[in-house]
Amino acid sequence: MRTLISTAFISLDGVVEAPGGEPGYRNSGWTFKHTEFVPEAFEIKGREQKEATAMLMGRVSYQAFSPVWPDMEDFADYKLMPKYVVSGSLTEGDLVSNWGGTTILRSLDEVAALKETEGGPIIVHGSASLNQGLSDAGLIDRYHLLVFPLLLGAGKRLFSAADRDTQKLKLVDHEAYANGLQKQVFDVVR
Repeated sequence: MRTLISTAFISLDGVVEAPGGEPGYRNSGWTFKHTEFVPEAFEIKGREQKEATAMLMGRVSYQAFSPVWPDMEDFADYKLMPKYVVSGSLTEGDLVSNWGGTTILRSLDEVAALKETEGGPIIVHGSASLNQGLSDAGLIDRYHLLVFPLLLGAGKRLFSAADRDTQKLKLVDHEAYANGLQKQVFDVVR
C-alpha cells in the first residue's frame, strides 16, 4: 500500500489558505510577509520532491499550481512525476500539457484504489477541502506540517470540523527554528 502524505504550510490556528499569495484571501501570502525566511526550515520541501513518486491535489490547487509550477526550478522534480487531481468537474481539456501525465480521479474511492497500487509515497499539496475529505475517510497516513507562528483567524483550514472519533497521531520528526517556524511530522496511528 502506498503512503499518502499531506504537506502544508499552516498557521498556528490551522489556516492553510493562500500561503503563497493566491488572490481572494484577506491574508494572502502570509508565509513570507510576516516570518523571516530561514532556509533550513524548508529542507523538508526538497526532501518531499525526492521521496514522493506521485502528487495528488484538488481541482482548485491544480488550477493554481499548473500554470506556474511546471516552469519553476524550485519544483523541477514534480514536473515529470505522475499527478492525480480529484475533481467532479475538471475535464481532460482543462489539463496542461507541459507538466507530465495527469489523471483525473472522480472520488475518494478512486484515491483509496490508487493507494492500493504499487509505488512509493503520494504527496498532497494545498487542497484544503480535499485534505479534509481524505482525513475524514481515513486515507492520510502522514502529515508534514510547517507551522507558522501566526494567528490568521478566518480562512480555509487543514482539518475538518466533522464530529468524529479521536484520531491519534505519532510525532516522528520535529524541529523549531529561530524565526518561530516549527516542522512537525506526524504518522497517523491506526
